Amino acid sequence: MSRLRRLSLRARLLLVSIVVLTVGLAGGGVVLVATMNFALLRTANTEALQTARAVAELVDTGSLSDPVPAAPAVRVQVVNAAGQVLSVSAGADRLVPILYERERESLPDGEGMFIPGARIGFAGRVRVVALAAGPADARVTVLVARSTDDLIQSVHLLRTTLLVTFPPLVALLALVAWRVVGAALRPVEALRAGAEEITGGARPGMLPVPDSRDEIHRLATTLNDMLHRLDAARARQRAFVADAAHELRSPLTNMRTELEVAQRLPDTTDWPELAGDLLTDVHRLSRLVDDLLLLARADDATTRPARPVLEDVELGRLLAEVAGRYPDVAYERPAVPLLVHGERDALGRVVSNLLDNAVRHARSAVRLEVASDGAYQRIAVVDDGPGIPAADRERVFDRFTRLDDARARDAGGSGLGLAIVRELVRRHHGTVTLRGATPPPGLHAEVRLPAA
Repeated sequence: MSRLRRLSLRARLLLVSIVVLTVGLAGGGVVLVATMNFALLRTANTEALQTARAVAELVDTGSLSDPVPAAPAVRVQVVNAAGQVLSVSAGADRLVPILYERERESLPDGEGMFIPGARIGFAGRVRVVALAAGPADARVTVLVARSTDDLIQSVHLLRTTLLVTFPPLVALLALVAWRVVGAALRPVEALRAGAEEITGGARPGMLPVPDSRDEIHRLATTLNDMLHRLDAARARQRAFVADAAHELRSPLTNMRTELEVAQRLPDTTDWPELAGDLLTDVHRLSRLVDDLLLLARADDATTRPARPVLEDVELGRLLAEVAGRYPDVAYERPAVPLLVHGERDALGRVVSNLLDNAVRHARSAVRLEVASDGAYQRIAVVDDGPGIPAADRERVFDRFTRLDDARARDAGGSGLGLAIVRELVRRHHGTVTLRGATPPPGLHAEVRLPAA
């Protein structure tokens, strides 16, 4: 087994093909020889029985002649109950019956048996059939002997022919299998060479796709799709790291500049104001790190997050608590409780991120709404800001995405708020969509969550 594993795939496939072909051809040859031998012997028995019936009919009609007409390969005797030979065919013994007395008595009427051919002057074995004939008071037995030597010779010739042609045929089939297996594995070798070039950095990450529409073609297509997804994931990871580094650099640079100025001018520095500025930057850094950690855990499928605390959350009360932190946000708590099942803190963060985004870009008014919509609870945040073009309303959910208009980089914005909103809403099996406000301008952000 270890030696077989050291062989190449092509050699192993060839070896398996040779074994299968050899076993198949050998089995087919054995079946063919056995079938032909059975058919020929059955033919000999049928021929002897037909001759016996013809002779028995002559006996029954009293028209039996002497010698009895028969084929050259057949010997016929008509024997009475005392074992005397009454009539024979040409070449048959007139004195000694073909079968001994005990053989005649044990052989059922119309059946046959094999005897040595030397007993009656034939080579090989002889098939003998016995058939009763004549009137009841003078019954005779018709014995017909059919030589099987010519039939055995035919089977022997077939066996010899198969044995002689078997090795060259196996060799020819092995050569054909070697070429066919090589042609079948050629696309696999091309895939291997392509993969080696990709890992070596010699060319872009694409494997050659064969023209044939077979399993190799589908494998190459699937591998190319996988490589494309890996390249896209790698590009997203590089962009994520670069954007994260850039976002972290800004507050760190501000803090470093303020501290260096304070260190050089300690007497003129307003330390309480400096502490407030540094605390603001620290809060921004802390929030940014938390956002990055949340998104990183969402991307890592191998990380098992801590089991969240799920509960029935009353949205009217939760939104009232969140809206209380925004003096300019208009909100009217509904009269009936609206329940969803989920994480209270995560749902609060969804609403606060949407409100942060709306307050940052609104001209004068921001409105927060919550209502029941059949099997869903609907949360809406509407502002009268510049809005977002329809072509960009899906792109803004990507991380670190900012538009080149009034919603561009501003104080406190990191481009992660809407990405976190979508991730948290997805965890609660809900949806978040953006559309233009009515009346324009403005933006209408809507979150739909399954009702508890």
